[in-house]
Amino acid sequence: MWRHIASNALTFFIVALFLLGGVVALASKQYTAPGPLAEAICLRVERGSTMSTVAENLGDMGAVSSTAIFRMGVDYADKADDLKAGSFRVERAASMSDIAEIITRGGQNTCGTDIIYRIGVNSQQIQVRELDPASNRYVDLARFDPTEDAPAAYAEAREDSDTTYNVVMAEGVTSWQVANALNNLDVLDGAVDAIPPEGSLMPDSYEFQPGDNPNAIVARMTAAQEQFLADAWAARVDGLPLNSPEEALILASIVEKETGVAEERRQVASVFVNRLNRGMKLQTDPTVIYGITKGEGVLGRGLRQSELRRETPWNTYVIPALPPTPIANPGRESILAALDPDSTEFVFFVADGTGGHAFATTLEEHNRNVARWREIEAERAASDGG
Repeated sequence: MWRHIASNALTFFIVALFLLGGVVALASKQYTAPGPLAEAICLRVERGSTMSTVAENLGDMGAVSSTAIFRMGVDYADKADDLKAGSFRVERAASMSDIAEIITRGGQNTCGTDIIYRIGVNSQQIQVRELDPASNRYVDLARFDPTEDAPAAYAEAREDSDTTYNVVMAEGVTSWQVANALNNLDVLDGAVDAIPPEGSLMPDSYEFQPGDNPNAIVARMTAAQEQFLADAWAARVDGLPLNSPEEALILASIVEKETGVAEERRQVASVFVNRLNRGMKLQTDPTVIYGITKGEGVLGRGLRQSELRRETPWNTYVIPALPPTPIANPGRESILAALDPDSTEFVFFVADGTGGHAFATTLEEHNRNVARWREIEAERAASDGG
């Protein structure tokens, strides 16, 4: 009798093990299988949230087929204590395993609201935008000049603890413009200690937190430019009339200010390299302008003949060499162009009316290009006057 009971118990135990194994296998398959989301969502994880709370939110949003399996899977993966606060984009059909990875790996927000402080050559702008998770595209909530009254969307974004903040510095901006803009940001604490050396800042996007010191942002900009310039200098082509990384930075800043057409940078650089190799004056207007403004704002008018003749350290119509400093902060592509220019015989260029330039190897050819540009200017003036 006891043997019979023991045999039945063993049989029941084996069957239970098989059933349990099947349940575990099914749950594991469900945890890693594509989820029920028909389109991407933005999942917000508040500070102090628990994994159970997040699981319930995911269930309410239709992102997981079973909150219990989600919690068990997270526990089994030993991620229950790794939950990060923030706003996270969850892709369409994301598995529970995918979602667990997204909300525990950390890093910057992948959706939600951004405030971007844009430092441009001619203006500054504050942009408030929000990522639409379904299309994975940003939607503008507000764009305004910092000197204007801030719209309600800006104040609301400032109150949101998950809002991401970025300073975006454009190529060709001067160091004075960067320092001035940072000093005017009321979300930062403190002021820039001193105007950074011209050309020493890398144009890029820099994330920060409200209350950060602007000198910390400047330090990151400086470190990025130093590292990129060092790497580019080490990989430079042979035969350049440049004696140091600083001279490369000066040339790159001139290229940056001379063209806004990306495809032209290496051609423009080749003109200046050819002129330096031949002992010709660079004769470039942006350097003359810098000698007048010292980078403190925009000239806002055309150059006068007297200014083109006036001798300053930056007037390349007078000095037979590079100016003593960069005239702006060049971006990566202009630095690369200065250190790996196109191989051309060009020594002249002038605007061609399309936003780009017409290049020439002889003065005669250049004069024809200049005459054509004068015609275009006259036609535009007549059209504007009419």
